[in-house]
Amino acid sequence: MGIFESLQAGRESIQAHVSGLVVRPSDERVRKKSTVAGIRTFSMVVAIVSGLAGIVGTVERAQAETLTVGAAPSLKGAFKEILPMFESEYGATVRVVYGPSKTLGRQIEKGAPIDVFLPEGIEEIQKLQKKGLTLNGGLGIYAQTSLVLVMSTASLATSISFRDALPDRATRIALGDPKTSALGEITARAFTKLDPAYKNRLHLLHAQHSDDIVNLVHTGEADVGVVYRVDAINSGQVRIIDEAPAGTHTPVQFGQAVVWTCRDESLSAAENFFDFIMSPRIQKLLLKYGFDSVPSNGLRG
Repeated sequence: MGIFESLQAGRESIQAHVSGLVVRPSDERVRKKSTVAGIRTFSMVVAIVSGLAGIVGTVERAQAETLTVGAAPSLKGAFKEILPMFESEYGATVRVVYGPSKTLGRQIEKGAPIDVFLPEGIEEIQKLQKKGLTLNGGLGIYAQTSLVLVMSTASLATSISFRDALPDRATRIALGDPKTSALGEITARAFTKLDPAYKNRLHLLHAQHSDDIVNLVHTGEADVGVVYRVDAINSGQVRIIDEAPAGTHTPVQFGQAVVWTCRDESLSAAENFFDFIMSPRIQKLLLKYGFDSVPSNGLRG
């Protein structure tokens, strides 16, 4: 029996109890006691129902105010400023799961509890879209960046270029793993255009994402590394020594989508977050953190 059915049954029981009493002068005291007992019972039922309804409402509000975002590590710096703004304005609590985009994409396919997906690049969203696993009609491109070659800020070695690094077997190059990282896949395409046989010519050290690459370079385990420009700008541990040559890659576009694993109670917050990231004021903040603007200011559908 449900909460409101219990309330109705309690009301009917009280009514039957009261109407079934035979009022006789000698039973007046009994009648009063029974009536009072019935009223108390009904009041207790009302109080319990009200309390349960309040608890249910509180749980629903808590669920509605929680948003889980799967994001590329490149967003860590910007999100320190952006997420508190969203939480304050929309009354939502945002939980971020940072990780390699390929890994996050596979987890979403398997049903990982993520509401909004913001990977590095757009390929992982396009894969989900083709499988019908996005809910808001497609992706929104909100920023872009480029590939750069970096060296430790503490290194005294002479700066080199992409073209200098490729034929030098002695140079240890840290880059993303193309099996798990969108950065690695993009880097592999760019290197292939420069030298189709680069895998056999270079001393490569693969890492999961930009943070790992920066750490390898900063600690001296690698001489140089290939990361996104936005990551190099925000790290403070490396300096940019060259930009990827023109023609080796297209600008790396960052996109977002509401995905099929989004919970019903989080759909509204997810849509608000989508529009929030695409708004002009957030676009300006992303520029502040080293992202490049998108000429069309994104797309949807």
